[in-house]
Amino acid sequence: MTRGEGSQTKVHYKGKRDDYLVFVDDIKTYKKWLTNKTIPLAHFISPFTVFLTHKQGAQGMHDAAARSTLASEFGTGDAAEVMQNILIEGTVQTVEMPGRQGTSNDSMSHMKDH
Repeated sequence: MTRGEGSQTKVHYKGKRDDYLVFVDDIKTYKKWLTNKTIPLAHFISPFTVFLTHKQGAQGMHDAAARSTLASEFGTGDAAEVMQNILIEGTVQTVEMPGRQGTSNDSMSHMKDH
């Protein structure tokens, strides 16, 4: 695998006041969770944080949502409860990240000539 290559999965939820994201590490476990809610969220989510995007959709700046922001949007400030809502109601988006090319450290590349 090329350096930096991989994919990132997130679940996007368009709220009334803002857009929210939850990052999913294990998409297979997430899909199992959708039919069996007894699987702990920690088995497929990391970091255990709800992010907001300042109405930028699933793109742009991601900031951790404050409990008060979650409470005003979802009726609760409990992160696990909000995550469950986002995971059920949101839209899954997977982004493929291409591998990086080039030297590993440009400042050291001159030493390879000697």
